[in-house]
Amino acid sequence: MNLKCPVLVTGGAGYIGSHAVLALRDAGYPVVVIDNLVTGFRFAVPDDVTFYEGDIADGELLARIIEEQGIRAVMHFAGSVVVPESVSDPLKYYSNNTVKSRALIESLVKGGVPHMIFSSTAATYGIPDVAQVTEETPTVPINPYGWSKLMTEQMLGDTAAVNDLNYCVLRYFNVAGADPQGRTGQSTAGATHLIKVAVEAALGTRESVAVFGTDYDTSDGTGVRDYIHVADLAAAHVLALEALIERPDRSMTMNCGYGRGFSVMEVLDAVDRVTNNKINREMQGRRAGDPDSLISDPSRIRSTLPWEPKYADLDQIVTHALNWERILSEKRVNS
Repeated sequence: MNLKCPVLVTGGAGYIGSHAVLALRDAGYPVVVIDNLVTGFRFAVPDDVTFYEGDIADGELLARIIEEQGIRAVMHFAGSVVVPESVSDPLKYYSNNTVKSRALIESLVKGGVPHMIFSSTAATYGIPDVAQVTEETPTVPINPYGWSKLMTEQMLGDTAAVNDLNYCVLRYFNVAGADPQGRTGQSTAGATHLIKVAVEAALGTRESVAVFGTDYDTSDGTGVRDYIHVADLAAAHVLALEALIERPDRSMTMNCGYGRGFSVMEVLDAVDRVTNNKINREMQGRRAGDPDSLISDPSRIRSTLPWEPKYADLDQIVTHALNWERILSEKRVNS
């Protein structure tokens, strides 16, 4: 089969999905996007990429897309991603992330699509009792968001066992930054990602940055996370797709992170350095369920794929996020 097979990207108008679209396009793949534009943005999809506005649970639409475009692989990003909201509105998350993923998987099986890459999360691990999380670390989610993703992982495994489908589950740690060329980035208003919030504060669109908890068992008392540049993450998806095509008898589950962590204060200090400005920090109490530290062990992805991160520098991640925030401000002014 031609390695450059047509790929359907669900949620391709969203933050991570739009970067995957660019990575696929840059690698020469024919790309098709489906997005309902509830949280995505039409401007995030390049004009030369075929776009369908619709829902992944619409079986008739999916069947038509698969047939019309000759789809041979799916990268599945569509879903809801705000952890606190999943606690307050669990049924929304089980609907958007689990029930609709089930419908999508069924459409792939019916349409004979042999490969799927699934956007999962480190939230599947809950609060691990190890310094670095491997794929063998017990998956014990502590919120509906993590459970909704883990349920989809289970469905994929069970379905692949009895159908001509292989898959790759990629469990993301803290995704940050923006396309180095300024083509797309995190555009959602009210986003909760720390670096997104911090660059908004640096540019004056937020009053301050809330620091949730200063008494963690870390070097400065604030939570430590493994931040991965979204462009490196998108590149991992393309390599994972090529691995699935090369070995249709193999499915994979892999962590996506750099294997090192930065505290909240270290991230805010990086934003201060890049902007030569001081962000106002507002100290608040801990949020329920936040672990002291959550860092990936990326050994499996590094040994399985020829993945060489290009942007594993915190100041560079911040710089790209800041550049996109400025572009976004101009878009808002001109729209």
